Amino acid sequence: MASRPELKVDDEGGFIRAFRSLPAKTDNDTIRVVDRNDFFSAHGEDAEFIARTIYKTTAVIKNLGRGDVLPSVTMTITVYRNFLREALFKLGKRIEIWQAPGKSNLKMVKQASPGNLQAVEEELGAGMDSEGSGAPVMLAVKVTARAGEAKSVGVCFADASVRELGVSEFLDNDIYSNFESLLIQLGVKECLLVKDTAKDGKQKDPELAKLRQIADSCGIAISERPAPDFGTKDVEDDIARLLKGEGASGRLAVTELKLAMGSANALIKYLGLMHDTSNFGQYQLYQHDLSQYMKLDAAALRALNLMPGPRDGSKTMSIFGLLNQCKTPIGSRLLAQWLKQPLMSLSEIEKRQVLVEAFVNDTELRQNLQEEHLRSIPELYRLAKKFQRKLANLEDVVRTYQVVIRLPGFIEAFESVMDETYQDALDDAYTARFRELSNQLGKLAEMVETTVDLEALDRHEFIIKSEYDERLRIIRERLDKIKHEMEVEHRRAGKDLNQDIEKKLFLENHRVHGYCFRLTRTEASAIRNKSNYQEISTQKNGVYFTTRQLSDLRREHDQLSQKYNTTQSGLVSEVVTVAASYVPVIEKLAAVIAHLDVIVSFANTSVHAPTAYVRPKMHERGQGDTILTEARHPCMECQDDITFITNDVELRRDTSRFLIITGPNMGGKSTYIRTIGCIALMAQIGCFVPCTSAELTIFDCILARVGASDSQLKGVSTFMAEMLETSNILKSATRDSLIIIDELGRGTSTYDGFGLAWAISEEIVSRIGAFGCFATHFHELTALSDRYPDAVKNLHVVAFVGDEQKVKGEDDVKVNKRREVTLLYRVEPGVSDQSFGIHVAELVRFPQKVVNMARRKAEELEDFSSHSDDKMAVDKKKQEYTKEEIDEGTRLLKAVLKQWKAKVEDMGLEMSNEQKTQLMREMVRSNRELMQNRFFAESMQAL
Repeated sequence: MASRPELKVDDEGGFIRAFRSLPAKTDNDTIRVVDRNDFFSAHGEDAEFIARTIYKTTAVIKNLGRGDVLPSVTMTITVYRNFLREALFKLGKRIEIWQAPGKSNLKMVKQASPGNLQAVEEELGAGMDSEGSGAPVMLAVKVTARAGEAKSVGVCFADASVRELGVSEFLDNDIYSNFESLLIQLGVKECLLVKDTAKDGKQKDPELAKLRQIADSCGIAISERPAPDFGTKDVEDDIARLLKGEGASGRLAVTELKLAMGSANALIKYLGLMHDTSNFGQYQLYQHDLSQYMKLDAAALRALNLMPGPRDGSKTMSIFGLLNQCKTPIGSRLLAQWLKQPLMSLSEIEKRQVLVEAFVNDTELRQNLQEEHLRSIPELYRLAKKFQRKLANLEDVVRTYQVVIRLPGFIEAFESVMDETYQDALDDAYTARFRELSNQLGKLAEMVETTVDLEALDRHEFIIKSEYDERLRIIRERLDKIKHEMEVEHRRAGKDLNQDIEKKLFLENHRVHGYCFRLTRTEASAIRNKSNYQEISTQKNGVYFTTRQLSDLRREHDQLSQKYNTTQSGLVSEVVTVAASYVPVIEKLAAVIAHLDVIVSFANTSVHAPTAYVRPKMHERGQGDTILTEARHPCMECQDDITFITNDVELRRDTSRFLIITGPNMGGKSTYIRTIGCIALMAQIGCFVPCTSAELTIFDCILARVGASDSQLKGVSTFMAEMLETSNILKSATRDSLIIIDELGRGTSTYDGFGLAWAISEEIVSRIGAFGCFATHFHELTALSDRYPDAVKNLHVVAFVGDEQKVKGEDDVKVNKRREVTLLYRVEPGVSDQSFGIHVAELVRFPQKVVNMARRKAEELEDFSSHSDDKMAVDKKKQEYTKEEIDEGTRLLKAVLKQWKAKVEDMGLEMSNEQKTQLMREMVRSNRELMQNRFFAESMQAL
């Protein structure tokens, strides 16, 4: 806390008035900070937010002014950068950065939001590549909806890091499942909607309310713009100015999408693309086809643990973390994109599989690429963007050059592949492209080698060669002479102080003090009481000092270095301009390297898994079955102290496309069905899968209803959330979908829950015909296999039940019986006859008193249930007779009872109860007409 900057404002009253006169924020998700050159400050409610979120204490807040004070907090540049990452990536906030050019006025200089990071890219640095964050995609959406008709949706989206505009227009259902899939496919960070709030703050348009709810459920920040921004006036002209020459030719067909063009207009205005002339002629426009990728919804993302969660302690707890062995930030971002865009094309999947197989089989090639080549590749897309925005310097040119000179190494590595099986695939994907790009960038490398002083890089200097210009040559000669004189002074001081200039007395170019001497701490006393040595500072690594001679030389060196930089600035500008012309080639190179990085990462993961992955055989969509042998959950098997029990999976179209899995709590039902989903997704991104053998059909979507989730703040109960997710499944699924359902119907009464589970399952089996896995404790649901024997198959997780053991009760007198249960995590055909819920309570050490009470109550309910079943059986039988049979049987029985009553009264008190009962039996049996009545006879038999 002591290192936080101290906030000093000359005119506190003026600043407070200026701050409080700023325009009102557009929403509660905006945070304002003030740039004070060396540090940053925040004020009012923003100061309190930063204190709680970043510093985790309000003790850091200081008040400006007297009386009506202004709470304030300061941040160092490092803390400010951490705050940006937290606010933009995790909290979905918008940031406004203000400056105070005068003493009492403020001016906004930058804005940033989760989907628009351009203004703060340099401050974020490596934070933009945090695991799973993906590219900052911003999307605008516009809809038209008429009652009883499909909804028309038009979107435009942009990834500013690669300067692309995408558009798509499609029909959607009333729950906008296609729109949700698109948000996930693109990895959208911020969604732009039409502003449509009434004066009371409520949504007037129910369709916009649905879009907002979907974006919110996907964890996407929401921004609003006025309706006129979504108009189409002038948008075609704006797009024409933004597009590259070759991209403009395909513009006309795309601009026919009027809804998408309205969204494009809003997006272009929000990002301010037309205000920055460096954008002109730099963008590409393409049309996104939803159907080319598998659809995923937010529930499936959570169910499959696709991306890292806030509570994931281990990297391998998510599919992304498990597969992300990429060595470059561009590779990690592409992997995040691929995971949300599983392929639907068999040929494209097999192309990736062949490449992965090549690296799996060639260990030397895989290790060589990862350790020698990919590891040293910088963030090429960000470099390219610095050139485009004219923010690049000579260091950026050199970093680009260092990538270019590595390309021959990539080419050589691929040319060394001896296995002819993979040579063509590797050549098409990488070798030929690297050769082409290396040739195109050859002139750039030559220019850098001709103009840049590469030897100076060892001194961390980025300068133009002195021989390239006569003026530079003269300055360089003088600088070299000064450097020589400094070394002479260094030797003289070493001799005078009797210090070894190799080990104890050093000549250094300090970042603050410039050229000076440094003595180790142990030898610091050597300069004490010597007037010709001037101590500058004492630090951990020693004492810094100088002499009059060295000080004069340093001053002259600094002046000449500044003159060198001024003289070379024009040449540097020319070199940077030439390098900027290679941006399109650099972006193509980035795409090839990112692709290579992900494929090699797949191979590395497949080889180094606890048990190696295998290449799955894929069938065209609509064909083939899904058969997995010894399947494993990819994340679960990597956890510490886990010995994973493998299971087989058979999803056959004609015999077992819908699996109902019953069995004990904690027995492995959820893991089994999630394993199937994870393997299906991994197969469709081209990765190998955790099985000993696998064949899969191509699924068009994975739909999931897994785990309890509620949102009290939004008025959505657990059961309501469950029904919403299930509704989405029923409306979105097709014959080629994979549906994963875990414990449906638990949030309401048993009968309602079972009724819903049955109806939903029957709908999936009979009407939709999708592949499905349903884990349930409703054992009655297994009767579905009798009705649909060609579609439904019952499975159960196995538990070993031991002999009965005596367990003392709560009073230590009563004794209960318990069977020891061992969970085996094996999945086998058939139905489980119990759930062992009370056993789970024992495993988590419930008080024995509670366990005993639960066991007794369960037995009572089972007895009650059996009596109820008998009564239901009688009632059911009753419904099978005609009214005449029931009336006749009742009449005959009443007649017999009257005769029996009369005889008993005649006999008086002489008859015992047993004799009376025996008389009743004889009279009934002797009445042939009564005994022949079907209703009476079968009712007596049931009793």
